[in-house]
Amino acid sequence: MGLAIMIFGLAVFFGAHTLTTLRPQRAALVARVGEVPYKVAYSVVSLIAIVLIGYGFARYRAAGMIDVWDPPRWLRHVNNLLLWPAFICIAAAYIPGDIKRVLKHPLLVGIKLWAFGHLLANGDLGSIILFGSFLAWAVYDRITLKRRSDPGAPDFGHGGRDCDTLAVVVGTLIYLALGFWFHPYVVGVPAFVR
Repeated sequence: MGLAIMIFGLAVFFGAHTLTTLRPQRAALVARVGEVPYKVAYSVVSLIAIVLIGYGFARYRAAGMIDVWDPPRWLRHVNNLLLWPAFICIAAAYIPGDIKRVLKHPLLVGIKLWAFGHLLANGDLGSIILFGSFLAWAVYDRITLKRRSDPGAPDFGHGGRDCDTLAVVVGTLIYLALGFWFHPYVVGVPAFVR
């Protein structure tokens, strides 16, 4: 049951986010309901979907995970190595400097690194579905961005190396907070293992 809830949450989340990539359909919907109501509804639907994903995944794990393969222990270290630059990229999307200028869409790069790392470290069916769908969506979204006439995301401008330094510091702090606090106490799995 938990796996079904998670998959439903993923469908809702990516359904809403895929609408964003369909620019004519999105524009027609915004014209019909207005920009603010659209953004509010989009945010509420996304939040509900995230709750469903988390709740479904937690129920799936509690009921007993379905192993597909047994990844070697050292892949957890590879995952941890990939997550540090992933969170720096995510921070760089909102603190734009040269990292954003070079990567163009650092948020999607961060999501890809996060999802790929977790796919390497987790061999159960629920994790493969969860992280595989985020990786597939990030690849899809990046492909659609190449075909869009608009930037696809708010333009925060571009700073210089000071912004990159700040993005590295913020990304590192998020990485450490998630690794030492969120992952062991909320997810229930220690992130940094020996």
